[in-house]
Amino acid sequence: MSNETSYGTGLKPVSPDLNRGKWEKPTDYVFACLGLALKLDVFMASYWMFFDMGILGILPYFVYMVIYLVPIMVIHSFMGQFSSSGFISAFRLAPFFKGMGYVSLFLTISMLIYYSIFAAVPLLFMVNSFRPTLPWSCEGLASWHSNESEKFTTCNVSITLDDVDFVNDTDLYIKAHHVPSVLYFQNHFDSLRKDRFQERIAEYELSWHFVGLFVLVWAMIAAIFYKFSETAKFGKFIRYMVVGTLTLLLVCFVRFSFLSGALKGLSRYMAPNFEDMAMGVGSTFIIVLHAFGAGWGSVIALSSFNGFRTNIMSYSWIISFGQIFIYIMFNMVSFMIEHHYNELAEASPDAAVLSHWLLFLSSASALSTMGWANLWTFLYYTMLLMGALIVMSTQIFTVLQSLFDEFETLRERKMEVTFGLIGGLAVCSFFFCTNHGIVFLSALGVDAIFTHNVLHLLLLLVVLWVYGRQRFQRDIEFMLGLPFASWKVFILRFIAPIILVICLMTGISMSLAEHSFSSIFVLLLSIFLVFLPILAIPGYGFYCLYQSSGTFGERFRRICRPTDWYPVEMEHRQQYEEAVGNTEMIHQLF
Repeated sequence: MSNETSYGTGLKPVSPDLNRGKWEKPTDYVFACLGLALKLDVFMASYWMFFDMGILGILPYFVYMVIYLVPIMVIHSFMGQFSSSGFISAFRLAPFFKGMGYVSLFLTISMLIYYSIFAAVPLLFMVNSFRPTLPWSCEGLASWHSNESEKFTTCNVSITLDDVDFVNDTDLYIKAHHVPSVLYFQNHFDSLRKDRFQERIAEYELSWHFVGLFVLVWAMIAAIFYKFSETAKFGKFIRYMVVGTLTLLLVCFVRFSFLSGALKGLSRYMAPNFEDMAMGVGSTFIIVLHAFGAGWGSVIALSSFNGFRTNIMSYSWIISFGQIFIYIMFNMVSFMIEHHYNELAEASPDAAVLSHWLLFLSSASALSTMGWANLWTFLYYTMLLMGALIVMSTQIFTVLQSLFDEFETLRERKMEVTFGLIGGLAVCSFFFCTNHGIVFLSALGVDAIFTHNVLHLLLLLVVLWVYGRQRFQRDIEFMLGLPFASWKVFILRFIAPIILVICLMTGISMSLAEHSFSSIFVLLLSIFLVFLPILAIPGYGFYCLYQSSGTFGERFRRICRPTDWYPVEMEHRQQYEEAVGNTEMIHQLF
């Protein structure tokens, strides 16, 4: 028997949410997945790995895309679309592994707690862009930055023993020049105004200015779900937001190309350099992992709103190419800003510009040198704010729908659950208004790399070994009416796991390096939100064993079989039961 019922396993029966809705247009699924690529902390988590990597460094991405990105995205989409369920209930495919859905839940929540800083920073620069003189411009710098300060900026040329580095063990000093917009951001924290790292983390310091910005950000999120809580409306909202964000990105890209040194940056980016390709082999896998959303299961939840016959195979290719286009565009903008500051440093042979968070902080001072600086600053940071709101609202949407699919009682109080979740996330996010939260926020994103790899490996085990490749091919061919080539299954079963294990080892090394200098509280937060939830996988499995009956072997086999695994719509369910019945009868005869 290929399918169990809930009553046979001792688990609660599945109660599909028939009012969960569908996308207004099939392409809304594509736009929602493209929005996942706007999670720009990928440039922070991997900056040290490909900070100067040109276009050839992206080529390994396309190899990864063929080997496991697109096929695994098809598996994610299949699970959501076939079952019309979020990333928790979809694991009735193999109930023993349902804990993977709860791990995805915790990963998404951990991202939402810290990611509001990526919306608050653009909001900070947007609000202050209405001032007649931009505070981070050379003209406005004097209003808050003392010329007697130990920190020297790109607006002047000075030297101090506290701000120098040695080169090749000689007596040559490098003059360190800070970017005014970075100093403006740090000026909101007394401890960050100093250069000494130990003084930055000596004690916790809360910035009330950023608390106010965080409140505004979460108020925007609450307004989005108050107005666009229905699936069709939310899909339409995301569609227009993604189109608007990418349009502003293209406009800002063209404007940045007129910066001094920007064309040199583009030339460096486009120049063939095989060292870039070697660097890309070990780093672009981070971009691949971010394709599935912060919580890993986002694609499962988003695809659950597709029509049953939606061609997820072609959409997976479109999404993969669209996401890398977004990363390339932001990478080119980053290169232009970096080389703009490099050209400033070339004015003095012993000068160096300390640019940080190129896309979010250093870019503001570069924009202040343009004509109509206030307007361009507002447009650029509006684009970043829209991107952050897309990422946060999409992740919250997938969490809510997955909870409603799994827990029937929550459906009666959708608004209370929605705003309760948003309020709880807002309160928890205030930790990242402190100096510790600002300095160490990238640790959670790096830790997630390890967990994502573990979940991908387990997913391949569940779908292609526990459920079985023949059943998987049968189901996806029934759903799409298209063949799923056996060579794709072979790659997923035997080649993709090897690459994922290598990526897993790399993720572990990155996580250890990140936590070697982070605070103890951030380490505990990572353990609680990223590592401990992995125990939910065996924990839920043993709970299912306990609920079932029979010998240990009978229980284990029973809860590894699909339970109530069928399409929700009655027409498709009847067709599927007929197809499965015929297949099982032929299998038994042979």
